[in-house]
Amino acid sequence: MNRATAIKLSSARAWRTYLGGKLLDELYGLTGTKDDHFPEDWMMSLVSARNAGREDIKDEGLSMLAGVTPPVSLKSLIESNPAAYLGEKHAACFGNNTGVLVKLIDSAERLTVQVHPDRPTAKKLFQSDFGKTECWHILGGRVINGQPPSIYLGFKPGVTRKQWQDLFERQDFPEMLHCLHRFDVQKEDTFLIEGGIPHAIGAGCFLVEIQEPTDYTIRVEQTTPSGFQVADFMCHQGLGFERMFDCFIYDGLTREETKKRWKIAPAVLREEQSGRETELIGYRTTDYFRMTELIINESLHLDTSLSFSGIYILSGQGTLCTDGTTQSFQKCDQFFLPAHIKELSIRNASEEPCRILRCFGPKPTVKQKNT
Repeated sequence: MNRATAIKLSSARAWRTYLGGKLLDELYGLTGTKDDHFPEDWMMSLVSARNAGREDIKDEGLSMLAGVTPPVSLKSLIESNPAAYLGEKHAACFGNNTGVLVKLIDSAERLTVQVHPDRPTAKKLFQSDFGKTECWHILGGRVINGQPPSIYLGFKPGVTRKQWQDLFERQDFPEMLHCLHRFDVQKEDTFLIEGGIPHAIGAGCFLVEIQEPTDYTIRVEQTTPSGFQVADFMCHQGLGFERMFDCFIYDGLTREETKKRWKIAPAVLREEQSGRETELIGYRTTDYFRMTELIINESLHLDTSLSFSGIYILSGQGTLCTDGTTQSFQKCDQFFLPAHIKELSIRNASEEPCRILRCFGPKPTVKQKNT
């Protein structure tokens, strides 16, 4: 495999407890489909989904190289030479792990109220170097049962562990939601969800999520809004019903404090006639990942700086040029860009602007690789 060319990846849909996915199907040009339990498309993924009852399904959620027979995972490719694909500096810190996972998510129902561990808690409870801090960027959505897309984020002031555990024991869903702040969301909104902060994606949200590369999800609702019974393991992830409450941070904030802390304003990095690049989330806010949006009117030459990245084509078609190699792309294509690429340019070949997401891993100074 040429380490100086863009590597095209296949779509990797993953099973989840909640319903959705119709907007994902429509993005891929499929019509007449219905929402089901495959509401997520995982990208640049070295992570397998943790789904109780589906342990026999190997590699669910893993990114695979497109058009390769027999199948080859991006994970195995990177493991063959981490320094070449991820960069020497990144590999020195994180070994063969990209340190990032990206998902497209379409929710037809509200997700169960949940939390993910921060890094210290993940290390203590799961022996993992990564927690699951994440960021949501709203791509669009739909009205469900007369309600606009919304999210739930963060405890209100005064919520205690004992109160939260009591609500769990009673499975008092309305009161659980009352403990969290609810925000209506619109296209282009961006929110950071740090590990330890309770949250839930509401019905009707279509978003891209960039996160640390784990699938540790603690759920406090044992039944989804559509009536699906959530297995015990899917609630406590093997910790048990007492220790799972160690994953929550019980420092509540007011609505305005929550919005100020976790709603992220975009930053235009460059804007010219040929295109624009906007940082949606970056190292100014978190050390754990970075994501930009590219609008290509004609063509853009992009900085590589010996850092790997992934791109996803939301709209348009055109060509990628990496170190003299040209590859065509169209809507919904996704690529992994190895760190050894020195020259990268994207050219639009359609009448409409190309809209592209570009995703990066963590700052390589955040965590040192275990020895």
